[in-house]
Amino acid sequence: MKRNEKDYTIKEALLFSQRIAQLSKALWKSIEKDWQQWIKPYDLNINEHHILWIAYHLKGASISEIAKFGVMHVSTAFNFSKKLEERGYLVFSKKENDKRNTYIQLTEKGEETLLALLEDYDPSRNAVFKGALPLQQLYGKFPEIIEMMSIIRNIYGDDFMEIFERSFQNIEEEFIEDNGKLKKNEQIENKAEA
Repeated sequence: MKRNEKDYTIKEALLFSQRIAQLSKALWKSIEKDWQQWIKPYDLNINEHHILWIAYHLKGASISEIAKFGVMHVSTAFNFSKKLEERGYLVFSKKENDKRNTYIQLTEKGEETLLALLEDYDPSRNAVFKGALPLQQLYGKFPEIIEMMSIIRNIYGDDFMEIFERSFQNIEEEFIEDNGKLKKNEQIENKAEA
Protein backbone atom coordinates (compact mmCIF):
# COMPACT_ATOMS: atom_id res chain seq x y z
CA MET A 1 0.00 0.00 0.00
CA LYS A 2 1.73 3.14 -1.24
CA ARG A 3 0.93 6.45 0.42
CA ASN A 4 1.45 9.69 -1.43
CA GLU A 5 2.71 12.97 -0.02
CA LYS A 6 -0.83 13.77 1.20
CA ASP A 7 -0.72 10.87 3.66
CA TYR A 8 -3.75 9.03 2.30
CA THR A 9 -4.24 6.34 -0.28
CA ILE A 10 -6.52 6.52 -3.30
CA LYS A 11 -8.52 3.68 -1.78
CA GLU A 12 -9.02 5.65 1.47
CA ALA A 13 -10.07 8.72 -0.54
CA LEU A 14 -12.54 6.70 -2.60
CA LEU A 15 -14.02 4.95 0.43
CA PHE A 16 -14.46 8.25 2.28
CA SER A 17 -15.97 10.04 -0.75
CA GLN A 18 -18.40 7.23 -1.50
CA ARG A 19 -19.37 6.77 2.15
CA ILE A 20 -20.18 10.50 2.43
CA ALA A 21 -22.00 10.49 -0.92
CA GLN A 22 -24.22 7.53 -0.11
CA LEU A 23 -24.94 8.61 3.46
CA SER A 24 -25.71 12.16 2.29
CA LYS A 25 -28.04 10.92 -0.42
CA ALA A 26 -29.93 8.68 2.01
CA LEU A 27 -30.13 11.47 4.58
CA TRP A 28 -31.21 14.04 1.97
CA LYS A 29 -34.02 11.78 0.72
CA SER A 30 -35.47 11.64 4.23
CA ILE A 31 -34.91 15.35 4.87
CA GLU A 32 -36.51 16.28 1.55
CA LYS A 33 -39.62 14.19 2.28
CA ASP A 34 -39.99 15.65 5.80
CA TRP A 35 -39.37 19.20 4.58
CA GLN A 36 -41.92 18.91 1.76
CA GLN A 37 -44.55 17.51 4.11
CA TRP A 38 -43.95 20.34 6.60
CA ILE A 39 -44.34 23.16 4.06
CA LYS A 40 -46.99 21.54 1.84
CA PRO A 41 -49.98 23.19 3.60
CA TYR A 42 -48.45 26.59 2.75
CA ASP A 43 -48.10 25.78 -0.95
CA LEU A 44 -44.34 26.35 -0.83
CA ASN A 45 -41.51 24.29 -2.23
CA ILE A 46 -38.17 23.76 -0.52
CA ASN A 47 -36.38 26.54 -2.43
CA GLU A 48 -39.14 29.03 -1.64
CA HIS A 49 -39.13 28.13 2.05
CA HIS A 50 -35.35 28.34 2.16
CA ILE A 51 -35.45 31.81 0.56
CA LEU A 52 -37.97 33.00 3.15
CA TRP A 53 -35.79 31.51 5.91
CA ILE A 54 -32.63 33.24 4.67
CA ALA A 55 -34.34 36.58 4.05
CA TYR A 56 -35.77 36.46 7.57
CA HIS A 57 -32.48 35.71 9.28
CA LEU A 58 -30.45 38.17 7.19
CA LYS A 59 -33.12 40.86 7.63
CA GLY A 60 -33.16 41.15 3.84
CA ALA A 61 -30.56 39.87 1.40
CA SER A 62 -29.24 40.22 -2.11
CA ILE A 63 -30.16 37.56 -4.64
CA SER A 64 -26.50 36.51 -4.73
CA GLU A 65 -26.54 36.06 -0.93
CA ILE A 66 -29.73 34.01 -1.21
CA ALA A 67 -28.05 31.84 -3.86
CA LYS A 68 -24.89 31.42 -1.82
CA PHE A 69 -26.48 30.66 1.52
CA GLY A 70 -29.33 28.67 -0.03
CA VAL A 71 -26.82 26.60 -2.00
CA MET A 72 -28.65 27.27 -5.27
CA HIS A 73 -27.87 28.83 -8.62
CA VAL A 74 -28.42 32.61 -8.86
CA SER A 75 -31.13 32.10 -11.51
CA THR A 76 -32.92 29.64 -9.20
CA ALA A 77 -32.76 32.12 -6.32
CA PHE A 78 -34.07 34.92 -8.54
CA ASN A 79 -36.86 32.89 -10.17
CA PHE A 80 -38.21 31.50 -6.90
CA SER A 81 -37.89 34.90 -5.24
CA LYS A 82 -39.95 36.36 -8.11
CA LYS A 83 -42.67 33.77 -7.46
CA LEU A 84 -42.64 34.69 -3.78
CA GLU A 85 -42.90 38.37 -4.70
CA GLU A 86 -45.93 37.62 -6.91
CA ARG A 87 -47.57 35.93 -3.91
CA GLY A 88 -46.87 38.93 -1.68
CA TYR A 89 -44.19 37.31 0.51
CA LEU A 90 -41.21 39.39 -0.67
CA VAL A 91 -40.45 42.81 -2.11
CA PHE A 92 -37.58 43.50 -4.49
CA SER A 93 -35.44 46.62 -4.31
CA LYS A 94 -32.19 48.22 -5.39
CA LYS A 95 -29.91 50.19 -3.12
CA GLU A 96 -28.93 53.74 -4.01
CA ASN A 97 -25.25 52.90 -3.73
CA ASP A 98 -25.58 49.46 -5.41
CA LYS A 99 -27.72 49.42 -8.53
CA ARG A 100 -26.21 46.17 -9.84
CA ASN A 101 -27.57 43.88 -7.13
CA THR A 102 -31.20 43.06 -6.49
CA TYR A 103 -32.27 42.81 -2.86
CA ILE A 104 -35.25 41.12 -1.30
CA GLN A 105 -37.04 41.79 1.96
CA LEU A 106 -39.80 39.82 3.63
CA THR A 107 -43.20 41.47 3.62
CA GLU A 108 -45.45 41.25 6.65
CA LYS A 109 -47.28 38.41 4.90
CA GLY A 110 -43.97 36.64 4.25
CA GLU A 111 -42.89 36.93 7.87
CA GLU A 112 -46.31 35.79 9.12
CA THR A 113 -46.10 32.74 6.86
CA LEU A 114 -42.60 31.86 8.02
CA LEU A 115 -43.59 32.28 11.67
CA ALA A 116 -46.69 30.13 11.15
CA LEU A 117 -44.47 27.44 9.62
CA LEU A 118 -42.18 27.51 12.64
CA GLU A 119 -45.18 27.22 14.92
CA ASP A 120 -46.47 24.25 12.88
CA TYR A 121 -43.20 22.31 13.19
CA ASP A 122 -43.92 18.90 14.69
CA PRO A 123 -40.87 16.80 15.58
CA SER A 124 -42.94 13.61 15.56
CA ARG A 125 -43.28 14.02 11.77
CA ASN A 126 -39.53 14.37 11.19
CA ALA A 127 -37.68 11.13 10.43
CA VAL A 128 -34.20 12.63 10.92
CA PHE A 129 -35.17 14.01 14.31
CA LYS A 130 -36.65 10.64 15.30
CA GLY A 131 -33.51 8.91 14.00
CA ALA A 132 -31.33 11.10 16.26
CA LEU A 133 -33.60 10.77 19.29
CA PRO A 134 -31.97 7.56 20.60
CA LEU A 135 -28.61 9.40 20.63
CA GLN A 136 -30.18 12.31 22.52
CA GLN A 137 -31.68 9.91 25.02
CA LEU A 138 -28.38 8.06 25.44
CA TYR A 139 -26.05 11.08 25.69
CA GLY A 140 -28.46 13.75 26.93
CA LYS A 141 -28.02 15.94 23.85
CA PHE A 142 -28.45 15.82 20.11
CA PRO A 143 -25.45 15.14 17.87
CA GLU A 144 -23.61 18.38 17.13
CA ILE A 145 -22.23 17.07 13.84
CA ILE A 146 -18.98 18.99 14.29
CA GLU A 147 -17.08 16.99 11.67
CA MET A 148 -19.74 17.61 9.02
CA MET A 149 -19.80 21.31 9.86
CA SER A 150 -16.02 21.41 9.46
CA ILE A 151 -16.29 19.79 6.02
CA ILE A 152 -18.98 22.30 4.97
CA ARG A 153 -16.87 25.20 6.30
CA ASN A 154 -13.92 23.98 4.20
CA ILE A 155 -16.13 23.79 1.10
CA TYR A 156 -18.29 26.94 1.45
CA GLY A 157 -16.21 29.16 3.73
CA ASP A 158 -16.50 30.97 7.03
CA ASP A 159 -19.16 33.46 5.91
CA PHE A 160 -21.47 30.57 4.95
CA MET A 161 -21.07 29.05 8.40
CA GLU A 162 -21.57 32.44 10.10
CA ILE A 163 -24.97 32.81 8.40
CA PHE A 164 -25.75 29.18 9.19
CA GLU A 165 -25.01 29.74 12.88
CA ARG A 166 -26.78 33.14 12.95
CA SER A 167 -30.07 31.59 11.85
CA PHE A 168 -29.96 29.10 14.70
CA GLN A 169 -28.84 31.73 17.19
CA ASN A 170 -31.82 33.87 16.08
CA ILE A 171 -34.18 30.96 16.75
CA GLU A 172 -32.54 30.42 20.15
CA GLU A 173 -32.84 34.11 21.12
CA GLU A 174 -36.07 35.23 19.44
CA PHE A 175 -38.41 32.28 19.97
CA ILE A 176 -39.98 30.58 22.95
CA GLU A 177 -41.84 27.33 23.33
CA ASP A 178 -45.45 27.79 24.37
CA ASN A 179 -47.74 24.79 24.81
CA GLY A 180 -45.57 22.62 22.56
CA LYS A 181 -45.40 25.26 19.80
CA LEU A 182 -42.59 27.56 18.75
CA LYS A 183 -43.60 31.24 18.87
CA LYS A 184 -41.79 34.51 18.40
CA ASN A 185 -41.07 36.08 21.76
CA GLU A 186 -43.33 39.15 21.81
CA GLN A 187 -41.04 40.95 24.27
CA ILE A 188 -38.21 40.83 21.72
CA GLU A 189 -40.58 41.88 18.95
CA ASN A 190 -41.79 44.85 21.03
CA LYS A 191 -38.17 45.91 21.75
CA ALA A 192 -37.41 45.91 18.02
CA GLU A 193 -40.40 48.16 17.34
CA ALA A 194 -39.47 50.65 20.09
